[in-house]
Amino acid sequence: MDTGILHAEAGQQAIFNGVIVIGAGGAGLTTAHALLKAGVQVMVLEKEARLAEPWHRRHAQLHLNTHRDLSALPGVSFPPGTPAFPHRSAVIRHLNEFRAIHRLPVEFSIAVEEIAFEGDHWLVRTSAGPRLARHVVIATGRDRQPFIPAWKGMKTFVGRIIHSAEFGDANDYAGRKILVVGAGNSGFDALNHLVRADTGQIWLSARNGPALLPKRIGQIAVHRFSPMLARLPFRLADAVMAATQRLVFGDLAAFGLPPTPSGGASRLASDYTAIATDDGAVDAIKGGRIIVVPTVREFTRDTVIFDNGMTIQTDIVIAATGYRTGLETMLGKLGVLDEKGVPLFNGADHDPKLPGLRFTGMRPSIRGCFANARIQAEAIAARIARERRPPSPV
Repeated sequence: MDTGILHAEAGQQAIFNGVIVIGAGGAGLTTAHALLKAGVQVMVLEKEARLAEPWHRRHAQLHLNTHRDLSALPGVSFPPGTPAFPHRSAVIRHLNEFRAIHRLPVEFSIAVEEIAFEGDHWLVRTSAGPRLARHVVIATGRDRQPFIPAWKGMKTFVGRIIHSAEFGDANDYAGRKILVVGAGNSGFDALNHLVRADTGQIWLSARNGPALLPKRIGQIAVHRFSPMLARLPFRLADAVMAATQRLVFGDLAAFGLPPTPSGGASRLASDYTAIATDDGAVDAIKGGRIIVVPTVREFTRDTVIFDNGMTIQTDIVIAATGYRTGLETMLGKLGVLDEKGVPLFNGADHDPKLPGLRFTGMRPSIRGCFANARIQAEAIAARIARERRPPSPV
């Protein structure tokens, strides 16, 4: 293995001849591990002061929607007794153990402000000064910044409007009337917890019907079938999921949920809409505990008005309205983001005009984020190792 440093001309900063990985979440750590295994030097830059900070901030009831056996990182297993769908505390321990076992080189409390292409290397401007490298992998996550639409009148509303990322403890909603906006993965996660608390009326505002799967069928965790689904063509995977949804839940349109615009696998690939998981919310919809309502049109001081003119009075609005990557400041000048700030390529792919720049963890996957991180990490490491290999003599 080389020393990882190419010495530039006198008076210039040395260029790191390995890979700078930005972000020390599951995707970043897994990429660093795969690169080290491939003989490539790595430095991982993390803006937070500790590992797994987003997991520390999420609500106390949060569990993975992906199965324990399909979510373990390379060389590390969840300990015996871990539930099939691990609690966030188990995920935090798992990430820290993965880093410690593999001695991954993470530098904490370093925020990356901007990166720029300098012709044959990348300039990474950070809160601790500039870094230069031949390769950069951005692994800051697709859910970096909670997003709430700018609804008309929301500033005058006297109730609370929060993002699902701020959900907190379900028991704190006892006695409150609650509107959940968004029937995706985050919306159903909130609903699954709320129906176990002693709340008042719950409403669900759904613009589109969800691609929805049960957490379990009998004693079988449905996510165990995700590797098989991921190998199917989109149309076939769509059909399997739609048939499962209809078989388990029946016709949810009868309870007010609108139809889905396309199949679950197709939406995952086209607009990155994650598949929702039911763990009690559907029964509550069928029982009237949760009432499905149309899209939010506007707020008044004490009401929410929907597209059909219906109004309700609610204490709390939970906006399960997605996230943004927040990459515009860092990458806005490079032309690699779409209109929502999502990178135009992901994994081992790259833009030939910007060699050495890659992204990981920027797309949802049927397999789940941890399993997909491992697949992408291996592909990225293999591609970078091949690019660094000197050409064979003719």
